[in-house]
Amino acid sequence: MRHRVVELACRWYVFIFLNIYGFGKIFGGQFYRRGRLPDEVANMTLESADAYSLAWTFMGYSYGYILFIGISQLLGAWFLLFKKTKLIGVLILVPILVNVIVFDIFFLDQKGALASACIYCLLLLAILYLNRPVIVKVLKALTFSDNYSSKQEVFIQPKHALVALVLMGLLFLVDQGVVNLLGY
Repeated sequence: MRHRVVELACRWYVFIFLNIYGFGKIFGGQFYRRGRLPDEVANMTLESADAYSLAWTFMGYSYGYILFIGISQLLGAWFLLFKKTKLIGVLILVPILVNVIVFDIFFLDQKGALASACIYCLLLLAILYLNRPVIVKVLKALTFSDNYSSKQEVFIQPKHALVALVLMGLLFLVDQGVVNLLGY
């Protein structure tokens, strides 16, 4: 009973704040947008720009990218509200928050923003921890196949490895053909 209440508090807390950040991105409250740069940033040379100004300008360059990030945050946050989709929400949000944390460490000198992102990520990890029996079942289902018994060897046979290498070569040729056709 207690862990359900703790989990619910974690889910609701992350839901609220990631909605704020998601909607903030979509409606222009975050990042320096193209055509709406602050004068001091617009007048900087690339060489003289600080990491924060460069990062905030880069992130705001493409509205499509901003929408992608904002909608992903909202989608993950809304999945947290429902019992059946909460773990999908966590799986969507953990990579986003890890990226935010890394971004904040390397580009922003905003300790508060970094602390918030770390707290939200820890709350998501707490949700995973509180649901560990389900997580263990999923991991077992993903990693153990019914096609192999415990006594059967699971190593790849040499002829299968050879065929896989030939297929990889063909994939490489197709990949490079498409890249050369479209240009770098």
